[in-house]
Amino acid sequence: LICPYGPAGDQPQAIDALTSGLDQGLPAQTLLGVTGSGKTFTMASVIERVQRPALVLAHNKTLAAQLYNELKGFFPHNAVEYFISYYDYYQPEAYIPHTDTYIEKEALINDEIDRLRHSATRSLFERRDVIVVASVSCIYGLGMPQNYLDAAIALCVGQAMAQQDMMEQLVRNQYSRNDVSLERARFRVRGDVIDIQPAYEEHIIRVVFFGDEVEQLSILSLQTGEIIEQPNELVIYPAIHYVTSPNDIERAISQIKTELESRLNQLQQANKLVEAQRLEQRTLRDLAMIKEVGYCNGIENYSRIFENRAPGTPPMTLLDYFPKDFVLLIDESHVTLPQLRGMYHGDRSRKDTLIDYGFRLPCARDNRPLNITEFWERVGQRIYVSATPGTFELEHSAADR
Repeated sequence: LICPYGPAGDQPQAIDALTSGLDQGLPAQTLLGVTGSGKTFTMASVIERVQRPALVLAHNKTLAAQLYNELKGFFPHNAVEYFISYYDYYQPEAYIPHTDTYIEKEALINDEIDRLRHSATRSLFERRDVIVVASVSCIYGLGMPQNYLDAAIALCVGQAMAQQDMMEQLVRNQYSRNDVSLERARFRVRGDVIDIQPAYEEHIIRVVFFGDEVEQLSILSLQTGEIIEQPNELVIYPAIHYVTSPNDIERAISQIKTELESRLNQLQQANKLVEAQRLEQRTLRDLAMIKEVGYCNGIENYSRIFENRAPGTPPMTLLDYFPKDFVLLIDESHVTLPQLRGMYHGDRSRKDTLIDYGFRLPCARDNRPLNITEFWERVGQRIYVSATPGTFELEHSAADR
């Protein structure tokens, strides 16, 4: 922690007490402080004391951005990351039965926020000095960490690898080739050289081949093209968090067809012939896209099948990317906790309608946020931070600090 001032007033006592509680293994504590009393500095001081990865949860993007900037200033040499919803505009898929109105999913993705999300998961794989500031969107499905890690391309100087093989791996990981303009999640090829701009980085990675061997690795400035570093090894992570392998695709297509057949029988027996036809056409179109390119619009609705999960089981989220001993700090907990509780139920109601009217298979229900019970199962020690903590925080805290 680098700061021109130190703790003052009640802060030293609060920092000592919260740190002691974490060291003793207390499951929950509450930091009570009025607006402007330095709660963020107190949180930062506790993180520095315990030396463990931390997740700071905020209830909206504005507060998350403020916390991110403050913590990045306090920890300039550590991995302070930002993880919020990457949509500038988002209209979820929905159906309104009484007006027979189908609303298609529309989304406008913010490229910079998507990069920051990838940077957060990369840091969690590679470092311990990680502080992630996140909104409540972190309880939505993100893809399996092991699949994401397995798909990463590990490179080292002198490694045996054909240039063509690496290009195929990049395409499989949703990088697109563009030899004219190099942008995020793209690569270009010039002779024996592949330049990549990773999905999570503001630099260019250059891989130079000599025959079927990696001869040189370089990290270049995006603005000037100058060499910043020449490491002996590095890892290139996928351009999307939701990664599937060819073996998963074959198995998933088979299971989706089985679920489609079962659901069509149910709809036909209920004399819902329009819904059955609608579901069959849509699902077969999705399957054709998945088989051809390994992806389709709305593929997240089949995530439970791709991840080989049992019906009703929760998805993997950002919480699953953290090590077991991470510390959770819930800022403005009196607002954030009700949001966490409500997100599951709103999503479930919308999905049930889509499934009932033949727009989605039943497996779409399991593409969802965590419910509050599943959320608590995935977090360990936590600190509620609020000027006006609710009854829940105070009842579940081992001590008020």
